[in-house]
Amino acid sequence: MGEFELKVVVLGAHLIDDYGNTFRMIEQDDFDIGSKLHTIVRGEDEAAMVESVGLALVKLPDVLHRLRPDVLVVHGDRFDALALATAAALMNIRILHLEGGEVSGTIDDSIRHAISKLAHYHACCTRTAEQHLIAMCEDHTRILLAGCPSYDKLLAAHHRDDYMDIIRNWLGDNVKEHDYIVALQHPVTTDIKNSIKIYELMLDALISFNKKTLVLFPNIDAGSKEMVRVMRKKGVEQHPNFRAVKHVPFEQFIQLVCHAGAMIGNSSCGVREAGAFGTPVINLGSRQTGRETGENVLHVRDADTQNKIYHALELQFGKRYPCSKIYGDGNAVPRILKFLQTIDLDEPLQKTFCFPPVKEWDISQDIDHILETQSALAVDLGGTNLRVAIVSMRGKIVKKYTQANPKTYETRMELILKMCTEAVIDAVHLNCRILGVGVSTGGRVNPQEGVILHSTKLIQEWSSIDIRTPISDALHLPVWVDNDGNCAALAEKKFGHGKGVENFVTVITGTGIGGGIIQHNELIHGSTFCAAELGHIMVSLDGPECMCGSRGCIEAYASGMALQKEAKRLHDEELLEVEGMLDLKKAESVSAIHLINAARLGNHKAEAVLRTAGMALGVGIINILHMVNPSLVILSGVLAAHYQAPVQQVIGQRALTSAQSIQVLTSDLEEPALLGAASMVLDYTTRRIY
Repeated sequence: MGEFELKVVVLGAHLIDDYGNTFRMIEQDDFDIGSKLHTIVRGEDEAAMVESVGLALVKLPDVLHRLRPDVLVVHGDRFDALALATAAALMNIRILHLEGGEVSGTIDDSIRHAISKLAHYHACCTRTAEQHLIAMCEDHTRILLAGCPSYDKLLAAHHRDDYMDIIRNWLGDNVKEHDYIVALQHPVTTDIKNSIKIYELMLDALISFNKKTLVLFPNIDAGSKEMVRVMRKKGVEQHPNFRAVKHVPFEQFIQLVCHAGAMIGNSSCGVREAGAFGTPVINLGSRQTGRETGENVLHVRDADTQNKIYHALELQFGKRYPCSKIYGDGNAVPRILKFLQTIDLDEPLQKTFCFPPVKEWDISQDIDHILETQSALAVDLGGTNLRVAIVSMRGKIVKKYTQANPKTYETRMELILKMCTEAVIDAVHLNCRILGVGVSTGGRVNPQEGVILHSTKLIQEWSSIDIRTPISDALHLPVWVDNDGNCAALAEKKFGHGKGVENFVTVITGTGIGGGIIQHNELIHGSTFCAAELGHIMVSLDGPECMCGSRGCIEAYASGMALQKEAKRLHDEELLEVEGMLDLKKAESVSAIHLINAARLGNHKAEAVLRTAGMALGVGIINILHMVNPSLVILSGVLAAHYQAPVQQVIGQRALTSAQSIQVLTSDLEEPALLGAASMVLDYTTRRIY
């Protein structure tokens, strides 16, 4: 040690009388202790461990500032070692960590790896530990495969002539070599209750096994107090076969382990040092899970019965195994001293990590970009067209595909799958990540099963159809399905006037009349999935016939089909033409638009039809207001702009006073069905629970 000036800092359990005041052993080995820090807060529970770390962090800065070490050597995985490493790292002191990279159970793993991340240099015991440190991104040029320093002492000292004197001193004059047991069990801080149970079962098994046994007290970790209580409850300290001790000097402990008939418990000594002697070991529980062991160790990981532990004792006791040198060859200390000599104190103190190669930075990994390009595939099945669109999180239609809606089920499904597959391929090139598929369709839908129960007359062969399964199977994506009215309401909720509104109604005014109701931020489906069939609210007992088979429905008055029917009637009676309106060619079909244009140009017959339609729609919406009392009505579809003023007027005239102030707005969304279909995907697949 001539080239080094050693300064020793002693803290933690070394200074506690109950644990043997082991600092005296350091003094007996002629080491001067520069500082003694009382850092243990008694209590032997989790809180006491945390408080002990905190107390050490309070006291250590003064000591480290006074000593000003060039290199601080920290050993192992104890919580007080973590405090020391933390203080040194924050005070810019180089750290050499001994025995890092190993794997075991309980909180020790986390502490050991945390110290390794704080340390600048490493002296590890095994090749596997070295590989673990490299995998943890530690610089391989700063890792020394040294072996375990304790092996230097135990391999040199275990062939003592006076070993029987040591054994008899601790266990009595009648004990024989290989005819006693060393028991050392510590609490598992991450599973204290189970570790106490295992300790109790171990003591019961040892009592039944009826061999001389040296029982060492558990360490100071959380749970040790309860374990000592168990030991005393069973009368171990007074039992003639047992000797319970708090501490044994290391040189003597080596002799006791070396010549034991077996060692039992969960101490690292059992899986490390005992292997050097070939001593049989029974390792109980999970505390050493992951440790490299020699063939001398029998694991009883699920030590849940006394009989299981007793049987393990029967199998192991008295055996001898080949000596294992997994953890060292007795030359660790010279290697570590040589390694210390190579440390350049002038090199930068900043620690560097050796991360494995990673993919170059891609803009798609940026969170804002991901939010923009997370997308849904939206499908809209209308009476005339079949449309598919890629819709972004912000409601932008990135690309849209339109085809005529086939008349048969087979050709329709074939076309849907073809269009969706094409869109998924295109999405890759458009930098869109497809999260799922949303389907909007006319008719009554069971969204829970993804089944179209009954279709409208406009879409043939489209009843009792499971649409979710074939699409999901073909694209390997989740699929959501709902009817077009509900989808329009969902579109408004996510992208339109309904955003942030708890209760509102959307009414679609197009070829037919439909809609959706949002109540308490949720879509209402009803017990048989026919809620919000708004077009079939009856406003007259003897009104015109509706396509549903009934009479007097809103749809029979105010839908595009109803207006077209009235326009044809007026045209056939030559009552639709007005001055300034182009004459209709015979081959040209008459539509609702012609009726609206005629009314605008002063055609009284057309005006009367539209006035009746507006009144019917307004009365129907009043019925909705009186039933569910929304705070907003949103009109959607090609006829929405025409109906907004008449509906608001009817509400003002005929609704209850408390409902007259409810506002009617016209939707700003150009594609409510597609956006609603997309919203089903985007709302569910990107939902986060905090």
